[in-house]
Amino acid sequence: MKNLSDLATIKKLLTRHGFQFSKALGQNFLIDPSVCPRMAQECGVNAQSGVLEIGPGFGVLTQELAARAKKVVAVELDHRLPAVLAETLEGFENVTVLNEDVLKLDLPALIREQFPDMPVFVCANLPYYITSPVIMKLLEERLPVQSITVMVQKEAAVRICAQPGKRQCGAVSVAVQYYAQPDLLFDVPRDSFYPAPNVDSAVIRLTVRDSPPIALGNAREGDFFRLIRAAFGQRRKTILNALSGGLQMEKACLTKCLEQSKIPTNARAEQLTMEQFGTLCRTLFQEEP
Repeated sequence: MKNLSDLATIKKLLTRHGFQFSKALGQNFLIDPSVCPRMAQECGVNAQSGVLEIGPGFGVLTQELAARAKKVVAVELDHRLPAVLAETLEGFENVTVLNEDVLKLDLPALIREQFPDMPVFVCANLPYYITSPVIMKLLEERLPVQSITVMVQKEAAVRICAQPGKRQCGAVSVAVQYYAQPDLLFDVPRDSFYPAPNVDSAVIRLTVRDSPPIALGNAREGDFFRLIRAAFGQRRKTILNALSGGLQMEKACLTKCLEQSKIPTNARAEQLTMEQFGTLCRTLFQEEP
């Protein structure tokens, strides 16, 4: 097994394949030997499990996952990397590399075909520029996965894991936590990568919920997410003003709904708990059964 955390090995690999890093694809590869083993361990995979990896790069995390899992499917967008991965993953018979765009893949079909009768986990070092789209695709499609363990930009990790009602909470925090329980596992400094990015990273684990943490009553999930987008769309404004503009609703009607939900009209979105958002959603969008 090649030591893909060794800078000299990586440089030889780059030269042999004529590979140059793509800034457009956010390519920064791990050279800290402690990170990927810990990620693979923290994601919870075992010898009976399947793992979906997104953006394997040179395969440093892939190697660790393959050593623990029954099967690994690694989805890589860069058409230059499958040839590199064929070399770095030589000997791992339980790895399949797909040269595809994960945002365009039919993931439910992929999981059915590639991981029959296996518990499935997602583990990935995500490019910063697609962090939120990938995470939300994985969650919104309600894939049959146990958890999603990903490395993301530190700022994004803090935001995703921020509890509703706290200052750092945003729309993505509430959206993610509707589907999953987030945990910030550990930090990864910028010098753990080659080439080194301008920001630090962190690893988070999203344990997928069996059911949402709040009841929406007769309201629809689409209504809930409309409410969240409107509430945080102008987060410096009060909840009354943000919702009035974002939902195109009369302030008199909104004031009544906020009072009924026991939410101050001068509160801001970041101050509301998940339960308060649920109550407000039921009040705003209640429909006759």
